[in-house]
Amino acid sequence: MAKTLAEKILSENSGTDARAGEIVVARVGLAFAQDGTGPLTVRQFEAGGFTHLSNPERTILFLDHAAPSPKRELSNDHVLLRSFAREKGAVLSDIGDGVCHQIVAESFAIPGQVVVGADSHTVTGGAVGAFATGMGSTDIAIAMALGKTWLLVPETVKIIIEGSFVKGVYAKDLILHLIGELDADGATYDALEFSGSTVRQMNMSERFTIANMAVETGAKVGLFASDGVTREYLDACGRGEEYCPLQPDEGAVYKRCIKIDAGSLAPTISKPHTVDNTAPVTDLIGTKIDQVFIGTCTNGRLDDLAIVAGILKDNKRHPDTRLIVAPASKGVFQDAMDEGYIQVLVRAGAAIMPPGCAACVGVHQGVLADGETCLSTANRNFKGRMGNPNSFIYLGSPATAAVSAIKGEITDPRDFL
Repeated sequence: MAKTLAEKILSENSGTDARAGEIVVARVGLAFAQDGTGPLTVRQFEAGGFTHLSNPERTILFLDHAAPSPKRELSNDHVLLRSFAREKGAVLSDIGDGVCHQIVAESFAIPGQVVVGADSHTVTGGAVGAFATGMGSTDIAIAMALGKTWLLVPETVKIIIEGSFVKGVYAKDLILHLIGELDADGATYDALEFSGSTVRQMNMSERFTIANMAVETGAKVGLFASDGVTREYLDACGRGEEYCPLQPDEGAVYKRCIKIDAGSLAPTISKPHTVDNTAPVTDLIGTKIDQVFIGTCTNGRLDDLAIVAGILKDNKRHPDTRLIVAPASKGVFQDAMDEGYIQVLVRAGAAIMPPGCAACVGVHQGVLADGETCLSTANRNFKGRMGNPNSFIYLGSPATAAVSAIKGEITDPRDFL
């Protein structure tokens, strides 16, 4: 019988004829944790009596959420993770290397593999055609030790996107629109499979942005076919030999299909305090912004910084609005310097953070004051997400963020462009 992408990948990695609703035990191609979830993962690994990693070269510990560490307790956690990696032979991604999801995309995710991480935005890897999903620290500890995990094969919702974006509208606006339509639990434990002419024309940065936020609908995974765009990306990352084509079968059975006309979309904003609380930017024009944060695993890639630099060139941030920028990885940072984007951002008044999560999770590098408002290119705006429950977070595209930094208030990028 014909299969969806999720069914195909889980069939291959479990050695079974996997169908939606069945439970399979699948090989794990990559397992990782970050410095927020990693300490518990290590302790659970040890509590389980495990002594060896199943695949050390495909086990990664990332120091990215609190990097550099802002306090001694987190520094001690970093010591624990460094020691574990050294003793067990795991890969260590240290301070300044970048956000786990971006580095996984650049260096590790392979089409057709199962990727599990102790972080909900592990789903980012679905953009290259990997079944990438987040799990709890205990599950990841077991996956690291045994090289396999159990999964309920999800039903699949097919998202068909046709047409072209109008000027000022980007992939971030598309995924925010979809989340607003589905709600935060509208696709719980489903696989979202993205298709259509718009998707086929998207570059990998756009695909990563969309896959990254699939979990904000409750989805287990957000999947893209592995195609020529995927191959070109892996070639550029020096991993062309890891490419394999992967498409859903004609006649595969879907839970439902959702069609979106890309040309009808407008710049979209998520309002406090939930991601699905969306509205067109025109409803929010004039909202005062104290801080703009550009970066994260959602929109900290080179293409995002290129958009921002193009808008900020020969402009300055508003004197009452802070502008914080964090490249998603060391590679992105270096490329942005080579292209002159970082110089443009600094001249515009931006504060450049080291590659990593920075202000996203509210540990450091941009905690908001009481009553302050931030427009962020991140993926979540929950109450207290950026370190203060008495602050307010809006989510938008890099273009919307850049023009709002200039104006000091939420602004429609179409007017500026």
